[in-house]
Amino acid sequence: MLQLAEQVSKNAYVPYSKFPVGACVLCESGNTYTGCNFENSSFGLTICAERNAIGTAVANGEKKIKAIAIFSPNMANCTPCGACRQVLNEFKSGEGLDVITKTEGGMRVYTLNELLPECFEL
Repeated sequence: MLQLAEQVSKNAYVPYSKFPVGACVLCESGNTYTGCNFENSSFGLTICAERNAIGTAVANGEKKIKAIAIFSPNMANCTPCGACRQVLNEFKSGEGLDVITKTEGGMRVYTLNELLPECFEL
């Protein structure tokens, strides 16, 4: 998954931040979907790699995500922003969701609950 995230990060459209990110989600079905970030001159319209990958999964009929891998060539241990953490929470599998990042020495795995304690839920 990290390799797929790294590969798709090369497609990021980041003329303003110069901060490419790639993400790969693993759904309960076993299917994986990737996404990269893309920016807009109206910064609020920028889409994160994580939400791009989640949107692709949802567009393909997926509703439950088991894991996400995130990669940026600019930063080791690149974790999701707060908005992406909340969106991941919406689609986490019943078993939870792992967040996988590349570190200087390999990789690190977080649970979503570690990264988003006391999340908003209805």
